[in-house]
Parts: sequence; structure tokens; C-alpha cells
Amino acid sequence: MPETAARTQADVGRYVSDAWRERYFAACDAVYALGAPACAEEDVETSFGTTHVYRYGPTDEAASARTPVVLVHGAGSCSAMWYPNTAALSADRPVYAIDTPGDPGRSVQRGPIHQPEHAAQWLDETLAGLGLDRVHLVGASYGGWLALNQTHRRPGRLASVTLLDPGGLEKVGLRFFVWIFAGLFATFAPKALRPRLAAWLEQPVLVVPELRTMIRTAVRAYRIRRPSPLPLSEAELSTVRTPLYLVLGKRSLLVHPQQQVERVPRLVPGARAEIISNTGHGPWLDHAEETNRRMLDFMASVE
Repeated sequence: MPETAARTQADVGRYVSDAWRERYFAACDAVYALGAPACAEEDVETSFGTTHVYRYGPTDEAASARTPVVLVHGAGSCSAMWYPNTAALSADRPVYAIDTPGDPGRSVQRGPIHQPEHAAQWLDETLAGLGLDRVHLVGASYGGWLALNQTHRRPGRLASVTLLDPGGLEKVGLRFFVWIFAGLFATFAPKALRPRLAAWLEQPVLVVPELRTMIRTAVRAYRIRRPSPLPLSEAELSTVRTPLYLVLGKRSLLVHPQQQVERVPRLVPGARAEIISNTGHGPWLDHAEETNRRMLDFMASVE
């Protein structure tokens, strides 16, 4: 589809200008530099656009032979958000971090993927294009919805699924959107106030200058065009047979953690569900070492 046609679609994301796109890329690169360096990048063509993928790999031959990890980021972000996780994960096994089309990043969206079947088709085509027949899929927030949707609709390539404070379990409430907007406004606060606001709002991005700049730039540079995804029904969750690991922040405002750690294992046979204390929506960021260890232990246990 010609790019001019894609830009006219109401449900396809886009950059507001080439200048803002390049400015955002520069902000992303500063965040990538905080984590492990990627050993390769590639573009995968799919029915819905071009998916940009970063590869992180172990140097150890035995680790390189292990089932790889595929990381799917949250809404309004890109795969740079995984900088606290890429070093630890890629020391143990190959890691692929995907820029989701429809969010700011280096992927190029040409068709909408917010419909559940389209989202599953896009991700399956991306994995196929990477030559990956078996992966440990990890999704955070909106990426958690994508991962949960994948294991419901197209689980064939999945060795396991890890959901980090994910969407897809319950309807997104007003309290989450209030928290998001409060955090965004807090990025404009004086530097001296940001540590207190970061603790109060549980928004560690406020005290990581590179991450703060990336998020602020994304809001100016990119127009996301998709509705909030609907949660899976209990009947849909009950179809899941892929080994599943759910990690929630104790003070998450996206879901009700205690309810979900009891509900998900009841609906998904063998599912593991845990709560990390002293965190809200971002355990992979503000409790990275613990989250990395838990994820790797889970992946090893299902292999």
C-alpha cells in the first residue's frame, strides 16, 4: 500500500513529520545505549507493514542454542523500553526485541493490527520471517495483550508466554488513564521535584533522563490510532494451553493484582501467577534484576 494511502487511514499510526521522526529515533538511541548493545537489526515484511527487530545474542555456544526470547513492548513506546532486561536475558539465550507497528519506533505500519485476529497474524508472520519456530514470548502492558492474544489464537510457535502487568485480563479503567496522564504532566516538573513525584506516582521514568526524553518526544512525534483492546473472556482464557507466567505489580492500576493471581491459574491449567511488591505497573523496569531472574527461571522450568 502506498505510504500516502496509509497516512489517510484513521486506524494506522504515523509520525507527524520526518523531522520529529528523526528526533524520536535519536531519543530512542540514547535509551538503547543504557542496555546491552544489539548484535543485529533487521526488517521483516508482513501483511500489515514492516516490523523492525533488534537481536541480542549470547556469545556462549550452549546459550545460543537455547530457545530464544521475543520481547513485545507496551503502548506508546518501542523496544528501547527493554534496556533494563536485554543484558541479563541475552546472556542466557538469544533475544529478539520487536518494534510493534502502530507505536512509535522503527517499524512502518501500513494496515491496522488492533483487531485480535490481525494482531495474531502479524506476530506470527513476524516470527516466521525471523525463522523462529519456537520462542518464549514476553509481553508488557499492551504487549502483554498481544502475547495473551497470541497464545489464544496462534500458539503454534510458543514455548511459553510471560505476561508483565498485562492488558487483556480486564477492562482498562479510568484510574489507569489518570495515572498515565499524571505521569506525563509530571515529566514537565522541575528537576528537583521529579524524584518525589516518581516515588508518589510510581513512575521511575521521571528519574531516568533518557527515558523521560524519549517518552516526551513520542507524544509530540507520533500519532497512535487504535482503540484500547478488549480483554479476553473467561471462555477464551480457558483455551490457553501454552505454559503461562503472570507477573503483576502489587500496586498496579491496570489490573486488580490479587484478583488476577487467583483467577488466571483457575482458568489456565498450570499457569504460574505472582505479585512483586513495592511496584506498580512497571516491574520489568524498577525491579529489573528480580523480574529477569524470575523470567529466566520460568523459561528454564518449562524446557
